[in-house]
This record gives sequence, structure tokens and C-alpha cells, in this order.
Amino acid sequence: MAFIQSLSDEVESALRDPGRAWLATRILTRVEAMGLLGPVGPRPIGPPALAEALEALVSAGVARREAQAVLAGRSGESLWPAIDDAIAESAVPDSEWVSMGAVLGDELLARLVGASATSIGRYRRGDRRTPDEVASRLHFLALVVADLAGSYNDRGVRRWFDRPRPQLDGQAPAALLHAAWDPDDPGPRRVAALASALVGAGGAT
Repeated sequence: MAFIQSLSDEVESALRDPGRAWLATRILTRVEAMGLLGPVGPRPIGPPALAEALEALVSAGVARREAQAVLAGRSGESLWPAIDDAIAESAVPDSEWVSMGAVLGDELLARLVGASATSIGRYRRGDRRTPDEVASRLHFLALVVADLAGSYNDRGVRRWFDRPRPQLDGQAPAALLHAAWDPDDPGPRRVAALASALVGAGGAT
């Protein structure tokens, strides 16, 4: 298909640039963690997987204009960061409840987002709307899990949240995600930075 060939050219160009290659990979893993690609396992980086991820973003209304531009084969160093930034700000609880439940399990997920397992079931089924503050915490967890996915399997991800970390002054990540926490609070920001360090986020531009 023509758009795949155009996208292929853009992806090949991006993958030759370390910064854009890192962003393209992170976009794919974030879209997967957000549950926008369904239950299928990790996909190898490349034009077909990125096309699927970008189409999923368009369908979800996230970075629609930028994703459509990349799908059309338009290049530009600003497109990939814009897509990544939009993903970071765009919670999609309908799909994230499913994906995070599959990775974390409802018991840990309920503890981390500050909601009961019963409420999570209602949110997942669509019986109740997810409150904005809970959706923000859920999305934060999806982004953290995306960063962890390259280093840990699902069991390892679950253990990561409850293991004390010297980078967190001996506290476990879960200990900094308690009560009515906000993703912009200092504790959660430290948790996010620790997860990002696993994929070299600190050196990306």
C-alpha cells in the first residue's frame, strides 16, 4: 500500500537518527501499554507496527493531526516529539483499565490508583465513568509500565512497584503512590524518572 511505503521511508529516516528512533520506539511501547493495540504481544519496531500504532492514536483522538501527517509520509523532526507529548497528556481509561489489569492485576492496580477492585470493575465495564483524577493515575501507570516493559516481564513489573529502591531513599515505588496522589507530585515524578532511566530517557532529545 502506498501509505505503508511512504511511512516506511519516514521510519527508515527516523531510525537513522538516534533521537527520533528512541521516540518512535517509545511511542509504540506507550500505545501498546495504553491498550490501544489490543491484547497481542509486543511488536517489532518497523513500518507495519508503527502504522498500526499511529492509526490507533488517530482512532483514539490522540495526536490525530501529527499521526496522520506521519502516516501520509510527511517527515519533520517536530512530529515525533509532538506525538509523544500528546500521548503523555492523553488518558484513555476505557482501554487502559484492560491493559493495566492484565499486567498489574486488579489487586495491585486498585492499590496504586486508590480505587476499590469493585469500582475498577465498574469502570472497566463502562457502568461508571472513571473520575478524572483516577484516570490520570491510571494513565501515569501505563506510561511507567511502558518504560519498564523493555526490561521486565509482567511479573517483574509487578515486583518492581513493591521493591525498595536506593534511588527512592530506600522506598518502594508503590510507597510514593499513595493516598490521593497526583502524577505531578514530587514522589510520582521520582517514580516516573526511575522507570524512564531504564530506557535512557534522560539522554533523549
